Amino acid sequence: MKNVDYIIVGDGYAGLFFAHQLVKHQKSFVIFSESKKSASQVSAGVINPVILKKFTTFWKAQEQIDFLKKTLLEIESYIGQNYLLDAPIHRIFHDENEQRLWLKKSENSDLSNFLNRKIEQIEGVKNDYNTGKVNYSARLEVNGFFKGLLSFFETRDQLVNEKFDYSQLNTSKSSYKDFSFHNIVFCEGMGVKENPYFSDIAVVPNKGHHIKVEISESIPENITIKKKHFLFPTHDGLYFYGGTYDREQLHHFVDDSAVEQLINGLSEFYPYDFDVKEVNFGFRPTVKDRRPIIGKHFNYDNIYVFNGLGARGILNGCYFSKSLYDFIENKIPLDKEVSLERFK
Repeated sequence: MKNVDYIIVGDGYAGLFFAHQLVKHQKSFVIFSESKKSASQVSAGVINPVILKKFTTFWKAQEQIDFLKKTLLEIESYIGQNYLLDAPIHRIFHDENEQRLWLKKSENSDLSNFLNRKIEQIEGVKNDYNTGKVNYSARLEVNGFFKGLLSFFETRDQLVNEKFDYSQLNTSKSSYKDFSFHNIVFCEGMGVKENPYFSDIAVVPNKGHHIKVEISESIPENITIKKKHFLFPTHDGLYFYGGTYDREQLHHFVDDSAVEQLINGLSEFYPYDFDVKEVNFGFRPTVKDRRPIIGKHFNYDNIYVFNGLGARGILNGCYFSKSLYDFIENKIPLDKEVSLERFK
């Protein structure tokens, strides 16, 4: 029997950022990782303090971005690479009214840091009404982040590549198969619906598609372009464009109408030929009040959940991993806005 401080179930942003807290505090752990890609692993990786439909910001935006930068530097200290890309978002304005609204909102105290007042024209795409740059926006190199961290944990025998079998969890002995543990944290995204301990938590699937395209005429590579969706280059020479939001069509295969929506959206501002080379989708675990769900099981003292990160998985996963660690190890209460207790 191998004794560990923690078992983490799930290898998305919640699981890996929590694992980083354990590395930092020298706790022993294993991560149970299924072979299929999580919604996190097919996400865009866009780090954005502004809701670009309405030009508003959200709860703890600046604190979350600052904490992410600090955390990625800590991860760099043992992985040897920083996966934060300086690729700010440039939002293409649909019309003059949007440009005026941007400038007006940029005078608000909560948005003045984020909405750059310098209106810019960018080459290679159709932006008749120019673009606004989002300060403090960036991108995570998603493929590298997951490969780098998962390989690091694998070399240290901290990665178990198999689906977690709930029937093998012995709650009275705090054991699972060949492991005994002090705490177990479930970070499963929509997989939580199969989890007998937390299947009733209030997460709702939101299906997101993205396409990868080969473009015929070059565009700036050091920025992230946004109109309806995000466009940016990927590590494999293609361009990512996405993603959609769908709470209705929740089947486990590609939805042609979502692909059509993406092709039309890209054609609006990229006036040249492009070829769709790949289509991916995932299910984001969203919560009605747009707050993560973090907490301890109501009947078991060492079983925890970290879920509901929604479309801001990177920021929520990173920032609240510390809240969960402090809650378990230092008995610091969770913020009521993210605590599982709010649904009791």
